[in-house]
Formats: sequence, structure tokens, C-alpha cells
Amino acid sequence: MGLLNIISNEVKAAIGYQQNFADLLTAKDVTRALSMMKAHAEEAANNLREYKIDTHKVMERKDRAVYDKKGNFLRWSKRWKIPIPYPQFINEISLVFLYGRPVKWQQLSTGTDYAFQNYKDWLNEIHFNAKVREAKRLAGAEGISAILYHVYRDSDNKPSLLLNVLSRENNDDIYTIRDQYKRITAFAWGYYLTEAGNNTVYHVDIYTKETVYRAKRGKMGWEVEIKDNPIGKIPVLIFEQTPEHKEVQPMIERSEIMESTDADTNDRFSNPAMVATSEILNSLPKSEEEAKLFILKNGGDVRYLTWNEASESKKNEFERLDKHILSKSFTPNIDFDNMKSLGNLSAKAIRKVMLLAVIKAERHKEKHDDYMKRHANLMTAILGNVLDYRHKAEYDALLLRHEFQEPFGEDVSELLADLSKQYNDGALSRETYVELSYLVKDAKQEIERLKQEETERMEQQMELNKMDVFGGAE
Repeated sequence: MGLLNIISNEVKAAIGYQQNFADLLTAKDVTRALSMMKAHAEEAANNLREYKIDTHKVMERKDRAVYDKKGNFLRWSKRWKIPIPYPQFINEISLVFLYGRPVKWQQLSTGTDYAFQNYKDWLNEIHFNAKVREAKRLAGAEGISAILYHVYRDSDNKPSLLLNVLSRENNDDIYTIRDQYKRITAFAWGYYLTEAGNNTVYHVDIYTKETVYRAKRGKMGWEVEIKDNPIGKIPVLIFEQTPEHKEVQPMIERSEIMESTDADTNDRFSNPAMVATSEILNSLPKSEEEAKLFILKNGGDVRYLTWNEASESKKNEFERLDKHILSKSFTPNIDFDNMKSLGNLSAKAIRKVMLLAVIKAERHKEKHDDYMKRHANLMTAILGNVLDYRHKAEYDALLLRHEFQEPFGEDVSELLADLSKQYNDGALSRETYVELSYLVKDAKQEIERLKQEETERMEQQMELNKMDVFGGAE
């Protein structure tokens, strides 16, 4: 964008010239276009500072200056800074109970077997399960993350796809525009690239359903490349939530300060100090000497002054804080001792023990159900419009259903016993029985095998019947 365009845009803005979002981008006025979008970077950075232990508030504690009686500086006395990684622990437990096992996909439509198989193959190709876990972990820390579906041509000039997880920790800026129904109408990704001459340049990629704007900040304004969006959808999946640790952050800070000040107190008072009530006639034994003999006069006494324990109220507060931090963030207290006691429990019993995390996972599913539906719609659009457009009609007809799996698995023996009972009672068809059996990896293939075996048995029975008939005739 030249100098005249910059001056023209400034004049139009000064006189109240109204430009909508698309007009600003067409005019290559990216700065004002971004100002119309919601920027998430600052809030995400603030949340990330609370999440990462090296930027916790307790790390701001300064060492204490020590002076003599005359006010002369003697030395610095170390003050401990002990951050406690509660946010990471809370976040990881939440992640495991939602995406600890991959999302299970099922086909609801008929005549779309090819599309469904290709859909599952591409999920493996783009490492979808790993990317979803990464995005959920980052959203739990920062409050927002995004998965960008990037379509490109590979080394063989064939269309391909990769997933790029965006977050503040990865130095990405996320911008959004939503309509009154909270639907994304525009998405922008800001990032820095090092170009020729070792110059770091800021780029912004802006996506709408129809158009992709690739902008680069130059010395004289923005350089903008405009392309059609071949997918027909904004190729991004945005994860938004309140950070997992946010509601208990004040208690975390209190616990860290108490832990640090207690460490200072231990340094000052936990080592015993010798107190003598009379003159010691011999010199004090050296620390490396095994025998220690003190010779006193005038009936003197020597004893050690020790600090036995902290106050009971402080101990109780430590315990209360730990309990409330975990319970109020819906996080079960999972440690080695607790897990040992779960040794022979069934998955159903473990689920009850971990009820707090289960409740949180169910609450997250309110949003993540929509996220998985949007992912399925995005993938079928990408497959039908770009990657495998020859079978577009089949992808358009493909109907998918997803299911979140329990992190500790299911009581499969009970499930199979229940299925067998219902099948024997005539309440289930053989096809449904096979589809629901955990022992069967490919239900369709297994049903074909059963049909083949049944055909072979019928043929064998017919041969036996013929032999019986001939035998009777003789």
C-alpha cells in the first residue's frame, strides 16, 4: 500500500468515513480491520503468567537487606520463592478426563463407507487426537487456543492438509469477529516470520468463508494478497474456556506465600542454638569431633534452644487451602498413595472415586460437543472441496456421530454379558450384537465372515442331507 493510500485512509477516517470490514481489507487497511476484531492476546498472556510457575506472584519476593545497629548494610538475606504447580496439575487432570482416550467416531449414513474410511484415515494422517489434546491443554492454561486447518500442495503438487495449533505460548495472536448468535464470521492469525536480511516481519492471515487475506506489514504500510477460500468455511476450530485454575488462583497465591515464608522461618529457627548459663572453661568442640565435652563452673548448664513446630492454626490453613484448591477446581487428589488403594477396583468404581473430575468433564462436553461437530463439518468440507473433490457427493451425504470415551475404559465384561443376554432373549439383532462387542475390531468385516461361515455350514448340511437320502435309497 502506497503513501497516497495511507493518507487517503487517514482522511476518510478523520471525516467519519464508514468502511466495513471487507472494504477495509480490500483497501489494504489491515490496521483498522484488526481494530474491528476482538484481540485475545493480552488476556491470554495474563492467564499464561498465572499458569507458568516462573511468573507467579511469589517470584516477585525480594531478598531482605540486613543492617548492623548503626544502619550499615551487612548482607542480603535470601527469601525463598517457592511456586507450586497447582495450575498444571489441575489442567492435566481435566485434560485426561476429557481427551485421555481418543474421540470415537461412528457413521450414521448409508452408502458412504468410502468417505467414512477416508475421513478416519485423514484423522490419523494429520494427528488429530494429539492436536486436540494440545489445543485443550493450551486453552485450559490461557483461556483460548485454536486449531488452524491449513490446506497446501505437497512436494508432489498434490493437495494436502496439516493442523497448526495456535496459542499465546507459541507467539500467536488470535483475533475473532462473531455475529449476534456467537458464530465466527472472521478469524485472523498474527505471527512473526524472519525473512531475508534477518528481518523479523509481522504477518496476519485473515479468513472469511469466501476469502483469505494474507497480509504482511511493510515499511510503507501493509502488503495484502487476496485469495478465494476453496473450503467454503473458515478453517479454524477455536477452543474457549475459563482457565482451569482461574477460580482458585487467589488460594494458590496464598499457599505459595505461606510455603515461602515458612521456608524462611525454617532457615532462621529450625537449626538448634546452644545456650550456656555459666562460663565454659574449655574451648568448644569442633564440628568434626565425635566427642563433645563441656566443662562448666559454678553449677552452670548447657542446653540447645530448638524450634519444635509451627503453630497448629498454620498447619490447618495449609490443609484447608490444599483441600479447597483441588475440590473447588473439581480436581481429585491423585497421588501414589491414593492410587494404590484403587488397585482392584472396577472402572465403574474408579469413576465414582474420581467423581469431581467426571463432573468437570461433563461440563466441558457442553462446548466440546459443538467443537467436534464443527470439526466433522470442516473435515468433510475440506475432503469434498479440496482433497478428494471427485467424491464430493459422498462426503456431503456422510453423517457422523462422535462419542467421548471414559479415561479408564469401561467394564467390558459386564457389557458383553449384558449384550449376550439381550441377544439370546431376542432383543438385539446379530449385527447390533457384533457392532457393540468390544472384541470385534471391524464389525462390517466380522458380519461378512459370519455370513460366509453360515453359508458354508448350509452347504455342508445339504451335502450331508444328500448322502442320507442316497444311503436310505440303497
